[in-house]
Parts: sequence; C-alpha cells; structure tokens
Amino acid sequence: MGALCCRQELPDFDGEVNLFHFVLLRSVGKGAFGKVRVVQHKQTRELYALKYINKAKCVKMKAVANIIQERRLLEEIDHPFVVNLRYAFQDDENCFFVLDLMLGGDLRFHLERLGSLSEDTVRFYMAELSSAVAFLHDKKIIHRDLKPDNILLDERGHAHITDFNIAVHYSDRRPLTGVAGSMAYMAPEVLAKKGYSYTIDWWSLGVCGYELIFGRRPFRGKTNSDLTHAISRDHLRFPEEAENRCSREGMHAIKSFLDRDLNRRLGCKPNGEGLEDIKRHSWFRSIDWMKLEAKQLESPFVPDSKKANFDATHELEELLLEDNPLKARKRDPNKDISTLSAEYRQMEEQFTSYDFRKMQRRSYYPLNNPQTVTVTTASASRPTTPAAFEGGGNNANPRIEESWNNNVGTNINMVDRQTGTPPAKLGVFEHNLKGCSSSFQLG
Repeated sequence: MGALCCRQELPDFDGEVNLFHFVLLRSVGKGAFGKVRVVQHKQTRELYALKYINKAKCVKMKAVANIIQERRLLEEIDHPFVVNLRYAFQDDENCFFVLDLMLGGDLRFHLERLGSLSEDTVRFYMAELSSAVAFLHDKKIIHRDLKPDNILLDERGHAHITDFNIAVHYSDRRPLTGVAGSMAYMAPEVLAKKGYSYTIDWWSLGVCGYELIFGRRPFRGKTNSDLTHAISRDHLRFPEEAENRCSREGMHAIKSFLDRDLNRRLGCKPNGEGLEDIKRHSWFRSIDWMKLEAKQLESPFVPDSKKANFDATHELEELLLEDNPLKARKRDPNKDISTLSAEYRQMEEQFTSYDFRKMQRRSYYPLNNPQTVTVTTASASRPTTPAAFEGGGNNANPRIEESWNNNVGTNINMVDRQTGTPPAKLGVFEHNLKGCSSSFQLG
C-alpha cells in the first residue's frame, strides 16, 4: 500500500476571514511596501484582487495612518464605478485588502498603447466617473489622485476609480491644506496652499478627459516650479488639430472642468447640483444616465480579452527574487499586543476584519449620518458591480505621497459555475488550483 497523503486542513468559512480562505494565483502588481496578486475564494470560487501590505515596511515609511484610513474609507464605499472592498484582514506580517478583480487594465496602459481614445469613449468614461465622483463627494470623501493610472476597466469596458491611499474625508467648515496627489493632475487651489475642498476632483477629471482625447496633458513643465506656474496661470490651449479629435461641445465641457473659478467649474455646485449640471451639459445630453448607472449601456471601447493588460514581470520577480513569498500562516495565539510598538498596536487594533457577505458597510466619519445598508448574506450571489484593484502606470511627474504601481488587467478564464472547474490558464502561467501551486512557463 502506498503512503497516505497528508490532507490540508479545511478553512473555517464560518469564522473570521483569513488568507486560508483563498487560493493564491499570479502576482500582477507591486508598490513601495506591498504587492497585488489574483486570488480565488475557495468556497465561492470567485476571483478577486488581493492587495497585501507588509507591516514592517509600512511602519518604516510612516504610512500606518494612510493604510488604516484607506481601509476605513473602502468599507464605506459601494458604487458601480468605484473599486469595492470585499474582505479585509491581517496576519502577523501583512494587512490584506481583497477587492473585486478588473480584467481590462488601467487607462494609462491603454493610453500608452493607443496614443489617445475616441471622443465617444472619453465622454462615456467621463460620465461614469462623474457619477462615481459625485457619490464620493456625497459621502464627504475627496479622492485627491484621479488620473488614468487610477481608472480601471472591467472586461466590458466600464470605468472604475481605484487607489484610495490618500483619499480623505472633508468638512465644509474646515478646508484641507495638505499637498497630496500627482502634480500634473493637481488643481490650482491645492498648489496655492490656501485651502481646498471637493472641487479639486473635478479639475483632475478634466485633466484626465483632455489627456485621454488629445494624448497629452493640458499643462506641462520641465520642472515642478514650471508645472506649478502652468497649472496656476497658463491659459488653457487645445492642440491645433483639436477639432479633428473633439467636438466643440466636448472642448467646452473639458474647459469647464478646468475653470480656475470654482463658481464656474463644472461639477462644483454643492448638494448634488454639480452632477445635475454635468448631465444638462450639451456634451452629455445624449446619455441615458439611468441606464449608464445600471451598467446597461455598452462601452464604446472594450479591452481585448485575448491580451494580458498587465506587466508579466511581476510574477517572474515573485518567483525568482522574493525571499519571503506570500503564504497563509496561522496567527500567534500567544502574542501580547501590549508589548508591540505604538504603530504595530495601531494596526492590530484598527485594521479590523471585514466580510461583505456578513457585515454592513458603515462610515467612520463622525459627521456622516448613520448608513442603512442591506447585508449581503453568504448564500447570496456576487454583487453585480464588477470592480478592480489598484492601478498605476508610468507617471513622469512626482506624487507627493506613496502610490501603488499596479497594472492589473488580467486575462483569466472564470471558473465554471456548475462544475467548479478552475481556470486552466492565466496568460502564460498555469495554476493548479487543486494543489494550490503555480508554475511558470517560458515560451
């Protein structure tokens, strides 16, 4: 008789979520102190994006408060055009975010590959993103870093906002003053350092619209000082061939987003009136907004599902260069958190677990009204808002605070719902889900 094969202990799906609940698949992105990889939930067979952050590096970079802030903001958010948090947990080494997986890549990837996008495509994305930005502002949240790198597409070509690492709650009574974001997309009032509010996101959206249509940013400079001057003072100019790329209505909308006068800037009226102004603008008048927000409209641009929209070198680096590869580890039951440093203790106490199937979404911001959210039970089907995870790209301008650099579109065959058959191939990497292992193929 052959030797008995040791069987892996089955996860306790009724208990608190942890890394043992997931099959680890390919690595698809990395940041200054964390990485992103595709995972599959062992019970539901759903594919997600797992963003994991090394605690030691987080403490070293003084980013503990940012990570906890991002975790709390993501619990509050649930919108069709925003990347939504599904699970959060930690072990002794890492903090984990589990988010819905995007298959279409980020707009930086497509912009660099295509040079520019059609006016119809950009109008469609600007409408979807306007809906998302207005939702965030209704929650008293400013994103502060809208750019093509942080806009991800699903497999049907719908746009989603991601990367809430420097997003913050705001108060109408106290303007923010911190300089944060990617300089090329910063509004003039951020650079002026005299206080700003939610209006900065509409400016950034205007910069994105200009760049996506014309393949270049509206304000440029060789140095930070030159760029600051351009954003603050230069007249907005369109390229010579602009009318061949964009209608007058489109250019007027972009110009309205990039108005330095906050009383005239498109989207800036309070209490939801800003979004109504956008809907009434001639450029957006043809859009059926009810169908748009229900994701019933077809996107003018659909990513090629036969191509991988991410940098495959992340997986190679993980296999060849990673000294401490990620794996599920049981927590030390005897750990005394009172002996930890203040930063580690803060993560232990404030980076709390979250399971979207069992828990209500809530706001940690004291000025927000209590939210009433329907609880999604464990037996319910997956929400119909496909989302993604942090995206990034090659941004030549410095970002003031840490940014994820993840190109995260993937080419994945989904699990068969009835047979439970796992994906046979993830690009050129084959994964044996049954054995929870992975292999790298060259050629």
